[in-house]
Order: sequence, then structure tokens, then C-alpha cells
Amino acid sequence: MKKYSIFDCSEMSVPEIQDERGNLAVIQGDIISFDIKRVFFIYEVPRGKSRGGHAHKEQTTILFALNGSLEVVLDDGIQKRTVVLDNPAKGLILQPGIWSILQNFQTGTVCLAVNSGLYDESDYIRSYDQFLEMVALTQEC
Repeated sequence: MKKYSIFDCSEMSVPEIQDERGNLAVIQGDIISFDIKRVFFIYEVPRGKSRGGHAHKEQTTILFALNGSLEVVLDDGIQKRTVVLDNPAKGLILQPGIWSILQNFQTGTVCLAVNSGLYDESDYIRSYDQFLEMVALTQEC
């Protein structure tokens, strides 16, 4: 597995069409660097609760705040950084091997996730201790 850092998790913009009828943002194949295999959304997250709390071994995910705002805490086992998502036309690319926690959801927030793979439990790292062990092994190589 390629080793990514939190700085490889970049923000991206999707094309927007704006006119008097309202705005339209477009997500399609030439905008995203992978074939989309799965799309899901997170909503009605209770105040003070978080989502995520895992890393993927191989899959890439792009997150969009379609409505409202949230924070995404990125952790590569060495450094952490927080990115605020609050614009539906701006996404955050989560690379494999990056631990992420979605938190501080504003009331009414809808977060869209676009993923490079179908749901596969074996692709998830759900234990933070196991994640740190994986990071240590990757650094030894």
C-alpha cells in the first residue's frame, strides 16, 4: 500500500453553473480520478456525535457538505489537520491509509461521500491502535 500523508488529502472544486434559476454543481468521471463504485450520504447527525473513525486500506473517498458544515480531522499517524467542509461545490479527497473523523456537524448538514470501491469490510481499519501499527510498519519499509 502506498503511504499517504494528511497533505495528500487535498480539497477539490467541481464545476459550477450559476444563473438566475440557481446553482448546479457537476460531479462526473473526468472530474474524479477514479471510477465511482459507491455513493452514500450522512445526515441528521446528533449534536456532539461524530462519524468515520476509521481508515481505508485501498479505497479513496471524496466528501462534500451538500448542506451545512462539518469538520474532517485527518490523521496519518504522525500529523493531524482539520478541514472544514461548508461549500457543496468543494470536496475533500481522503486517500487510503488516512484515519478520518467527521465531527462538529452543524444542524441540517448533509455530507455526500463518493467512493472508489464497493462496501468491503476487509478494506476498513477500525481500530486506531491497529492503524498506528500499520503506519509504523509502512515507515519501516
